[in-house]
Amino acid sequence: MSDQTELTESRGNYETKVLLIGSLIGALVGLAGAFLLIKNNERKGTELQVSAGEGVKLSLIIMALLRQIAEL
Repeated sequence: MSDQTELTESRGNYETKVLLIGSLIGALVGLAGAFLLIKNNERKGTELQVSAGEGVKLSLIIMALLRQIAEL
């Protein structure tokens, strides 16, 4: 019985670590993407404008990336 409890606790710790690391990586990648978007618009001298079509394209790209990650 003790071995089963240890296994469950070990799995819970593993899942928590994976979720925390994944969240940190996702936040950093999102921050880097926003930074690059801002810098690109500053370089062009334009104001940030994202159309609905561009938003849909970006959403589809992100969904495809997440699907690829899920298949690893």
